[in-house]
Amino acid sequence: MQANSESNALWRAPFRGVKPIDARVEIPGSKSVTNRALILAALAATPSTLRKPLHSRDSELMVAGLRALGVEITGESDLKISPRKLMGPASIDVGNAGTVMRFLPAVAALANGLVHFDGDQRSHERPLAPVIKALESLGVTIEHGNRYSLPLTINGSGSLQGGVVEIDASASSQFVSALLLIAPSTKVGITLKHIGPSLPSAPHIEMTIQMLRDFGATVQVGKNEWRVEPGLLRGIDLTIEPDLSSAAPFLSIAMVCGGSITIADWPKNTTQPGNQLREILCAMGAKIEFVVNGASQDLKLTGTGAINGIDIDLHDVGELTPAIAALAALANSPSSLRGIGHLRLHETDRLAALSNEINRLGGKVTEAADALHITPAPLHGGTFHTYDDHRLATSGAVIGLVTKDVSVENIATTRKTLPDFSGLWNSLVG
Repeated sequence: MQANSESNALWRAPFRGVKPIDARVEIPGSKSVTNRALILAALAATPSTLRKPLHSRDSELMVAGLRALGVEITGESDLKISPRKLMGPASIDVGNAGTVMRFLPAVAALANGLVHFDGDQRSHERPLAPVIKALESLGVTIEHGNRYSLPLTINGSGSLQGGVVEIDASASSQFVSALLLIAPSTKVGITLKHIGPSLPSAPHIEMTIQMLRDFGATVQVGKNEWRVEPGLLRGIDLTIEPDLSSAAPFLSIAMVCGGSITIADWPKNTTQPGNQLREILCAMGAKIEFVVNGASQDLKLTGTGAINGIDIDLHDVGELTPAIAALAALANSPSSLRGIGHLRLHETDRLAALSNEINRLGGKVTEAADALHITPAPLHGGTFHTYDDHRLATSGAVIGLVTKDVSVENIATTRKTLPDFSGLWNSLVG
């Protein structure tokens, strides 16, 4: 597997060693919540305001795509979304953002006119066929040259009938969310049935359902089946939660170096998969507690610098795998991270990438079809390639905390979800 970053720039990961930290960190807004909220607000009957949204490459691509379809989005910090009739012609760049490449073609099916989609080279390789086939089963005309992938062109008629749709979402829960998000805007609603052998990242579907209900949709949930009734969505005033998955590398600082890290405004009740970090990191040796800080409720992690290995199924929270793998490489006993075969289809093949890069630094990682088995070993310096994957980049930074002379390739790829990761990281540990 070769590194395929557009940038070969190297960032020297700050070395800290086992030197306790005591810091409070404000994490930017959730990418998953921000991009779902943008779509629901665009499809609503009245305006919405999104407070503390994420401003990153993925969310900027979503905003640009909705604007290209005619939606009015204003504001620099908070965003006001004023729905408009969706119209082509339009050309939309999805970058390498899964939510943009899966959600916006479904939205474009509601538009009138031609809407062309393309993105980064990796986006051409990522699975999209289930969404394309589902939309075609609903009568949408899509030009894709029988590739069932990007680039593609939607020929929208301005409305969508809806109906019963079967979909295999084994490769990504985003296929389900894409159809659910547009369902209220169809004439008869959508009954969606998952027919695949497994369903990864189920918490993200729960997030989509809860947000649909927040915007006024009626959703019924069965076993691998969902029914969304037709009806007008109402605009809302929504404050976006911090991105809990993006908190993982920052919490790792106290795990690796000792001391404590406090994450501001951690919600007690949330559908974000990153909330499972509380249980996972406790099992790996951390102490975690909620603390009151004025009007906010924060989450405080205290670590000793000693990390326990873990044997865990991450099928539902696969996005946490790179962070857990970095900690496992620095642990005091072996780890097995299971149920993560679908990560081979993400920004890169994350199993191969993590194995390659940790082993490049002297680690002992063995790949299985859907698992990583990690035996701690003394690590040394070297280049940690990122494959244009933001979570690989933050994993390299974590390993560099206690491994001298680690250089992370293309740290700028973290802008996908963290606007200034390197600046924030340096301010904490540099």
